[in-house]
Amino acid sequence: MSYTVTYYCPRCGTLASLEREGYLDDKSVTPYPLEGWTYAAPDESFDDADGVRFVCGDPRPGLTWETPPTPDDGTETTPAAPDHDPAETDDGDEPPGCGEPFYLSFIRFEGGEEVDPRSPSEQVELVDDESPSGPGGPRGPGGPDTGGFWG
Repeated sequence: MSYTVTYYCPRCGTLASLEREGYLDDKSVTPYPLEGWTYAAPDESFDDADGVRFVCGDPRPGLTWETPPTPDDGTETTPAAPDHDPAETDDGDEPPGCGEPFYLSFIRFEGGEEVDPRSPSEQVELVDDESPSGPGGPRGPGGPDTGGFWG
């Protein structure tokens, strides 16, 4: 069964409405892709993808864009990009959106376990048990009994 789902652009707050199947579970919407995830365009099949790559305001089949309403008190409910004023975009002259990419990531499983996108993909060991405890080199100036400066 197909549903209309909505996502806010994390940069400017523009609202994207996408028609998609309900069997996909959303993980997050981020301004950057998650490491190891593959993304499809909104008008492509999501079957082999781990998420959807949107370009804010880019017209695609099955995707609509609208500027979120601004509250009557003049405060914004969503973040605005420095060069983008959401109040300017619904006048018909300029399409909504900031033109920047953002990413919808689906929940992903490997080996029956949900993949945590924050966990590192490669374990790195920084210290070896046989490594020196400090830098090599001179130990510093000698004292008065070692024939130092005055000796």
